[in-house]
Amino acid sequence: MSTSTAIGTNNIASALIAEMEHEAATARKCLERIPAEKFDWKPHEKSMSFGKLASHVAEMFGWTPVTLQQPELDFAKFDYKPFEPATTEDLVEFLDKNVAEAIDVLRNTPDEVFMEDWTMRNGDTIYFTLPKVATMRSFVMNHIVHHRGQLTVYMRLNDIAVPSIYGPSADEGQM
Repeated sequence: MSTSTAIGTNNIASALIAEMEHEAATARKCLERIPAEKFDWKPHEKSMSFGKLASHVAEMFGWTPVTLQQPELDFAKFDYKPFEPATTEDLVEFLDKNVAEAIDVLRNTPDEVFMEDWTMRNGDTIYFTLPKVATMRSFVMNHIVHHRGQLTVYMRLNDIAVPSIYGPSADEGQM
């Protein structure tokens, strides 16, 4: 039985879990293909490196607990240290850990919590305040999809086969 059918009657979490499981499986297919020797590659001087972008994709699933268990994220109150994988396996393990934790948090979040406001700020500067459900959809899920799209361009530019995502790819014509 899939995780999304095992969680009961929590409608908002059920929908987000199903979506997250789908997007995580696709992200995993991409991350598994990125060789560590390409982690420093960049398509442009202003671009993130391949490894940093891949780590960012894996990291964003881990934003779920912060979004659902806290009222805000204040950059002025913590020292951010990005994950720097040494190997492709490290990268995939980081993704898997973040996805498992995110799904566990979703599974245990009642519908009413999704309607609470969540704020992103840096001290007195407020970037946005949205209901937690909107934050999950835009700041977490859509953000993952956006950067995974960038990642597939990096893959193409490095002759790494792009997996089927929402339909066949030029490398994997069959679904």
